[in-house]
Amino acid sequence: MFDSVRDDLRTTLDEIRAAGLHKPERVIGTPQSATVAVTAGGRPGEVLNFCANNYLGLADHPEVVAAAHEALDRWGYGMASVRFICGTQEVHKELEGRLSAFLGQEDTILYSSCFDANGGVFETLLGAEDAVISDALNHASIIDGIRLSKARRFRYANRDMADLEQRLKEAAEGGARRKLIVTDGVFSMDGYVAPLREICDLADRYDAMVMVDDSHAVGFVGPGGRGTPELHGVMDRVDIITGTLGKALGGASGGYVAARAEIVALLRQRSRPYLFSNTLAPVIAAASLKVLDLLESAGDLRERLAANTALFRSRMTREGFDILPGDHAIAPVMIGDASVAGRMAELLLERGVYVIGFSYPVVPQGAARIRVQLSAAHSTQDVNRAVDAFVAARAELDAAGG
Repeated sequence: MFDSVRDDLRTTLDEIRAAGLHKPERVIGTPQSATVAVTAGGRPGEVLNFCANNYLGLADHPEVVAAAHEALDRWGYGMASVRFICGTQEVHKELEGRLSAFLGQEDTILYSSCFDANGGVFETLLGAEDAVISDALNHASIIDGIRLSKARRFRYANRDMADLEQRLKEAAEGGARRKLIVTDGVFSMDGYVAPLREICDLADRYDAMVMVDDSHAVGFVGPGGRGTPELHGVMDRVDIITGTLGKALGGASGGYVAARAEIVALLRQRSRPYLFSNTLAPVIAAASLKVLDLLESAGDLRERLAANTALFRSRMTREGFDILPGDHAIAPVMIGDASVAGRMAELLLERGVYVIGFSYPVVPQGAARIRVQLSAAHSTQDVNRAVDAFVAARAELDAAGG
């Protein structure tokens, strides 16, 4: 049977490569940092890393690494169980409490990833008599989580409040028992920030709950790094916050839902990714606690990240590159053609700058881009070197006619 399937799969893979949509995986031989060593899938040697979610540079921070070592000795390697059986340690409860306090929510529940967190919310909270209203550019995990629920589904144009209000009206007119608005706090392919104050105003008007996936914000967005709800002054008006420990908060893995107490209590009883997945490794929980300690005095890291972001965006704009507007550390350099984006990423790697070209299905057809991600770990020299590499790569592409 598989012989015929193999031929079909090979044909599909050939079509992906021919369209310039193949996504190679490069292998690095060093810890995640502002500089990494590529050992396979690209130019070997040390390169500047401008494509990680390591916004605050904490993935290899010595205090975080030391906390992880200590946790291995104290708590062991893994739990070999789910939470409600024998998979909950004191360190997990401590982390949930710290996250709740940091995010201004009543309670928090940990998941093995934010993908799982988003996958476990909608089916648990919403039934066929309810409605979920989702931003058109929400993360794939939100889209998949919504698919698991029986709720009626509405989609509004990205950050379009008039369209959101129309969808809320339709949900209300359809007799929805519960209405849940869900949005990314920061949209990962564009770096755009959701207008949470306006969303919360509409939620109040139409008696809806608000859920925010703040994975690309918590740790460095807002005056205290508490994310987009803090940035917009609506921490007390957002009902559900999902997020990850795998980006600014140390860069390992794991996710969470921070929410009203009753919501978290129900998730503990009925959320399938929580009930049927192994507990977050204790070493990650302990290291994440150290990250939260560091965030209390991370103002200098946030300031450095903001300065690096402003420098990159301003220099690239002066050089004539098309960068989506904003001030987030996600700085998408728009290319358009997928094969050109892939070729530019290769040329940049040859010049010692590691970035990735994004194309369909990650972004829409014809909207290929190189998503540059700045870090507090980058120096001013690193940022300037990256811009210079973009200029040189573009010149080589132009000389080659494409």
